[in-house]
Amino acid sequence: MEILQAVKALSALAQESRLEVFRLLVKAGSDGVSAGHIAEQLDVPPATLSFHLKELTNAGLIDRRREGRSIIYGLNVEGMRNLLGFVTEDCCQGRPELCEPDYDCEGKTCAPKKKKASLAK
Repeated sequence: MEILQAVKALSALAQESRLEVFRLLVKAGSDGVSAGHIAEQLDVPPATLSFHLKELTNAGLIDRRREGRSIIYGLNVEGMRNLLGFVTEDCCQGRPELCEPDYDCEGKTCAPKKKKASLAK
């Protein structure tokens, strides 16, 4: 990913509603969701949502497809991976274990594993 594309993607995510849309689409997976469903879930007016969806699409973070009368929005997995790769490319000076904490993923959530409390004597 080139730096200007990374700036465009990060700028698109640097707004509360767009970040919420992006996170909703990450959770939705490959099926995606309709614009109406997004507006309902996030309580965003349709005109405002259209603007945010356009910004995320132009940044290469989401895609859209038509299904009948609906437009379905979904995560652009390659765009997200490219951005994450760009941000972490030089992470931890060659020590990836510092950048990749162990995660517990149960159900639909992932969180860093809890450290066991050490018993000091």
